[in-house]
Amino acid sequence: MKRVFLAGTAALLMAAAPAFAQQTKGPNATADHQFAMKAAQGGMAEVELGRLATEKASSDEVKKFGQRMVDDHSKANDELKSEAAKKNITLPTTIDAKDKALMDRLSKLSGPAFDRAYMTAMVKDHRTDVSEFQKEASTGHDPDLKAWAAKTLPTLQDHLKQAESVDQAVGTSGTKTTKSKATSGR
Repeated sequence: MKRVFLAGTAALLMAAAPAFAQQTKGPNATADHQFAMKAAQGGMAEVELGRLATEKASSDEVKKFGQRMVDDHSKANDELKSEAAKKNITLPTTIDAKDKALMDRLSKLSGPAFDRAYMTAMVKDHRTDVSEFQKEASTGHDPDLKAWAAKTLPTLQDHLKQAESVDQAVGTSGTKTTKSKATSGR
């Protein structure tokens, strides 16, 4: 029985080897592959959470930020899908359990409580994203993923800056729309 199992496993590995070799080349390709997988899941989460923000936020700034997440991350997700397809990398199609739990928690909130919780999550998430994209852009081994990370990084840095600003506006006493409108030039 063991021989049949081992023979079947060996045959499966030999059949999968060419496809795997196309997906990953060299010992460092695994890190690039993991980056792509994580970036895809994170990008999908940003889109879903952004949509939620456009529906549930009480602050105009939070709604605008949420819409920007939908727009920018949808574009980046499409670019990543294109790069992954060239490399035969199958990206995830659903958000991970951590982001699903955040989505569930945020969907139960409303008004200023939603605004604060969403923006706090966005600051934390974008700090992590910027760090991961900087690492891939500087030390990645796949030239296409490295270039995509470098191209996407300035947008993520801008997201972080905007998230910190909006978080500060809504973080202490609700929506502070008067101050925020004055500083945004409206």
